[in-house]
Amino acid sequence: MARKPAALLRRIDDTGLPDRYATRPDVAQGDIERALSVAIDRIDENLDEFYDRFPGPSSENLVYSPTDNMDGWTTAFWTGLCWLAYEVTGDRTFRDAAETQLATFERRLTAGDVKTHDLGFLYTLSAIAGYRLTDLERYRSAALTAADHLVARFWDSPGLIQAWGDPEEPEDSWERGRMIVDSMMNLPLLFWASEETGDPTYASVAETHARTNAQHVVRDDGSTFHTFKCDVESGSPLGGETAQGYDADSCWSRGQTWAVYGYALAAEYTDEAAYAQLSAKLANYYLSNVEADHVPRWDFDAPDEQNYRDTSAAAIAACGLDELATRLPLADTRARRYENASLAILRSLTENYTTDGNRSNGLLTDGAYDPTEGDYNECCIWGDYFYVEGLVRATQQWSRYW
Repeated sequence: MARKPAALLRRIDDTGLPDRYATRPDVAQGDIERALSVAIDRIDENLDEFYDRFPGPSSENLVYSPTDNMDGWTTAFWTGLCWLAYEVTGDRTFRDAAETQLATFERRLTAGDVKTHDLGFLYTLSAIAGYRLTDLERYRSAALTAADHLVARFWDSPGLIQAWGDPEEPEDSWERGRMIVDSMMNLPLLFWASEETGDPTYASVAETHARTNAQHVVRDDGSTFHTFKCDVESGSPLGGETAQGYDADSCWSRGQTWAVYGYALAAEYTDEAAYAQLSAKLANYYLSNVEADHVPRWDFDAPDEQNYRDTSAAAIAACGLDELATRLPLADTRARRYENASLAILRSLTENYTTDGNRSNGLLTDGAYDPTEGDYNECCIWGDYFYVEGLVRATQQWSRYW
């Protein structure tokens, strides 16, 4: 198969954009602004507990417990929330907290776990955001070091960044040569590194991985695998599986939203229109399968007895759809519909899924980290982050961190 983005795009079906998004939803800006204010107040309330610590990935009974920053993939979502709150309010308290947390990201580069593709999540929302907002060289340096670690995970023959584990593990290990759909949101770290240094290597790795992901992770019907494995020597595809979805052949809704947002970002970084069109096909699949209230089940193919919602997927979708709308030509009528869908999602989240009235230190209920492990109906820290990013997108002139 040809590996040019346009050729990869042609094999993928388009389910079409549902008509229900043709009309702008009845969303008052004042309501979105109030929801943002409530969210920032909750972030402020949590600063004492999570000043140089971090909420865990998901809550228990809607309450996050603190964790450190030596491993895991989710800590920067809290730092990203602090940066967003600082940008919206100008309150130095939020910046001080974010910078205190950034010291732990610097330590992690030498004393913690960096053997993960999630370095993009970890250092985009912490160090790159910090550098953009403060212009401090130490944050630029931390982000570039993280980018170096991420490039080191690249396998040339299949053209992919290995998601998990040490690339030097034995050839028969499950992780060796395995990429995952989430990785599309880690590529901005590499694109940024090339822009910042003038070294094209980072962007070249990111663009190659984006093409490989489109070739193997994106299915012909516009849905996505969670994971896909290739032989690292020959580059031959070995097949797709899931780690958190219902089944290897099902469509995990959060993974679908990672791809929607990730390809919209790739379209800008690479100046490649085919990636915006791919993001649109992925978005149309998502919007054609989402529930009536615009919040998806955790997996579109899960049985009725596992009909758990995932507000974190909805929050990512709200941001990704808004980003996609900006990547399409002015005359493309779908752009306004994607904006409508983003607003409809935000309205549903603010009206139906916030933790207001609960004893909680999180923002959104009904997040599904991993229902296969019994982790659902809780707050998820990345869902909280993308919820606030979505509210900021809807109410502010904002320059994204990604």
